Amino acid sequence: MNRTLRKQVRQRADNYCEYCRLHQRFDALPHHVDHIIARKHQGDEALDNLSLACTNCSLAKGSNIGGRDLRTMQFTRLFHPRKDSWHMHFRWRGPTLVGKTSIGRVTVLVLRMNQTDRVALRKLLIKHDQFPPND
Repeated sequence: MNRTLRKQVRQRADNYCEYCRLHQRFDALPHHVDHIIARKHQGDEALDNLSLACTNCSLAKGSNIGGRDLRTMQFTRLFHPRKDSWHMHFRWRGPTLVGKTSIGRVTVLVLRMNQTDRVALRKLLIKHDQFPPND
């Protein structure tokens, strides 16, 4: 992937993870440019198939494109940052990210967005009025 494309993805996301909304400045590891639909699932390197993801979200997501919604027991696709509205699928309950829809619930589960260390970081950021982002 070329440098210009990576820069466009970072600028479009304003350095926020497009899944958990953590800003790069609060993460020790650099955010990844992620294929929303992995190449192994015929995803391409077009700008519309790329998102910025923190290391935790990116590694947990891997090449997954969906998962099982534990409420409906149905296979459901993951949140797609280019096609879906973040606020339609997610909401904050303090430092915990809650899926409002089947897509949101599956994405929170598959990307392990409420791991203990991530919730603790968000608690600290909330305490210092640094989270959640105003968007």
